[in-house]
Amino acid sequence: MNEGKLIVFSAPSGSGKTTIVQHLLGKKELKLDFSISATSRQPRGDEVDGKDYYFLSLEEFKKKIKADEFLEWEEVYRDNFYGTLKSEIERIWKEGKHVIFDIDVVGGLDIKNIYPEQTLAVFVKPPSIEELKIRLKKRKTETPDKINMRVAKASIELATAPQFDFIIENNNLEIALNEAYNLVANYIGTNTGK
Repeated sequence: MNEGKLIVFSAPSGSGKTTIVQHLLGKKELKLDFSISATSRQPRGDEVDGKDYYFLSLEEFKKKIKADEFLEWEEVYRDNFYGTLKSEIERIWKEGKHVIFDIDVVGGLDIKNIYPEQTLAVFVKPPSIEELKIRLKKRKTETPDKINMRVAKASIELATAPQFDFIIENNNLEIALNEAYNLVANYIGTNTGK
């Protein structure tokens, strides 16, 4: 299999990692493709199966775990599983591209541990927990209980930041986008011509 690089962006919900990843995907010279995660949760808003996530039933997800079809997976919240299908990585590498992930911190660190030489792991840090809560409320996609659950989890996730290769503090989106671009471009280096 033609193996490229793995670029991991992890952060607490609301930190801006998805915005950063979408920005990088628009930079064709980086030859990136998005690793679509699988999840057992229901779609939110206008999310599309096979584009935003592979939406699986809880039973389907558990079957794939038993069949060893995941590179990594985690039960992020009770009966709410997320994971990376091995077939996703293979699909992207076969296209001669590098894989970019928008993934929770446990999954990001798992990938870094499985492929230590091929992975750039970047943690996106929010300016503060208070700002994170404001961003999550502005989304208007979740109940106050879910927001509080995500904020509580964020404190734990922030403690993992030093385990990543780089930390981008997302106080100013333009600066964060430029920093992310430079990190990725430098990491893939001469491989951009692949």
